[in-house]
Amino acid sequence: MNYDFDYIIVGSGFGGSVSALRLSEKGYKVLVIEKGKRWFPEQFPETNWNLRRWMWLPMFRFHGFFKMTLLKHVGILSGVGVGGGSLVYANTLPRPEKSFFQSGSWAGLLDWKKELEPHYREAEQMLGAVENPGLYDSDEALRAVAASYGKSDKFEPTHVAVFFGEPEEEVPDPYFEGDGPRRSGCNFCGSCMTGCRYNAKNTLDKNYLYLAEKKGVKVLDCKKVIRVEAIENNSGRDGYQVTVINSTKLLKGKVHLKSRGVILAGGVLGTVRLMLDMKRRYLMGLSDQIGAQIRTNNESLVLIHSRQKEKDFSRGVAIGSIFPPDNDTHLESVRYGSGSGFWKMLGVPLTHGKSVVGRILKLFWKLITKPVPWLKIYFSRNFAKESVILLFMQQIDSTLRFRKGFINLKSVLSTGPAPSAFMPFAKELAEATSAQVEGTPFVMTTEALTGTPTTAHILGGCVIGKDPERGVIDKDHKVFGYHNLYVCDGSAISSNPGVNPALTITAMTELAMSKIHHKK
Repeated sequence: MNYDFDYIIVGSGFGGSVSALRLSEKGYKVLVIEKGKRWFPEQFPETNWNLRRWMWLPMFRFHGFFKMTLLKHVGILSGVGVGGGSLVYANTLPRPEKSFFQSGSWAGLLDWKKELEPHYREAEQMLGAVENPGLYDSDEALRAVAASYGKSDKFEPTHVAVFFGEPEEEVPDPYFEGDGPRRSGCNFCGSCMTGCRYNAKNTLDKNYLYLAEKKGVKVLDCKKVIRVEAIENNSGRDGYQVTVINSTKLLKGKVHLKSRGVILAGGVLGTVRLMLDMKRRYLMGLSDQIGAQIRTNNESLVLIHSRQKEKDFSRGVAIGSIFPPDNDTHLESVRYGSGSGFWKMLGVPLTHGKSVVGRILKLFWKLITKPVPWLKIYFSRNFAKESVILLFMQQIDSTLRFRKGFINLKSVLSTGPAPSAFMPFAKELAEATSAQVEGTPFVMTTEALTGTPTTAHILGGCVIGKDPERGVIDKDHKVFGYHNLYVCDGSAISSNPGVNPALTITAMTELAMSKIHHKK
């Protein structure tokens, strides 16, 4: 068989970039396919009001790097572009608690904490994880909330993937003995999630993917994989044909490529949808568990508009601090850079209630009785500077199932309670923070009206299991029933981490790639 590549990797996020570097180091010829664009610091928008550069809406010719997906049970925020989610994530690299390694579909297959420990250290080194050295107004507000809960000793700066040299001063590569790109020091502008324009954020195109390309890995951007099919033998023993189209052009230009192996790393939305499509016709031996055990990290996002005009809540890194208010919960202080006020247009005051009608009536009552705080949100001149964002995450487990819809994926309830925007403890913490900053808490309109929560950390759908009846992939991330077909991204997360998952995805992929032999 005349193969174009030894491995084709679908997606360039944490799983795809790690896979690309480690396979190239083992002598394999590798192609990475990414549906988004390649971005450089000077191309990122100054604020998130520049929707054409920020948002990914190909239907409207918006080819940015931030994507919003609304399903029945959850709204999903994700990244698109060379570097995947690292372009838009908040740089934060926490490790999960011990319970993460001992629960879910992968429990008992390995001593996961022990197996992953060296790979966590490896991932932290590669991503340049260091303790955030700069705590600003938003972090001090969170510190005050921690103190009010008697948790001052638990409040701490986050570990983040940021280069903290002299602000905006360019220096030779500080991480890989000169093999990496030149970098500039962080200036704490808070714009990490709208793309770092100062070359300080350690996105994947500056570490794993950068080094992979130096070793000969080819990255094909603005291309979308629509089909993966086994060649001749349905088990994939003879390799795979991957069909690719243009993702940013009107003319799709279909191309077929052959490879010995395929690594699916398109994140939950990309990988799960592709595998559901392939199971119908091209890879019919895939497990029936595809799309099962989807987790949302039990998240809640609350924005608080402060009346303390002397404060600047936009200063700092995107997530600068964290503390656990109880054994199942983590709370983080989040920020956007000065001028980024898009989210205020989608917000309404924090409102809980059992029925849609009841919540709408409560909103009207707030508008009638206390119109000034509400209207100030929309007329704020610098919303990011005046607002604190709280990210509430829990390890308490509940799951959804994603199925193939007519146009998009659709979600259905699976195990545990349905994900909800109405979590009493999240509301309590939001109100405690509001008191600290003299602010008004508000949430996405979709959350207030429908009760559908929003998550930036959608996980699962191709989980690790003992067999095809309990998972989609085995403990080495191999897809059950197929040769040289792997899943290495957030869809492989098999338990609820309760914290930002980027470091864990990286460590799990490092472990998976360590099991693949060098090319003979």
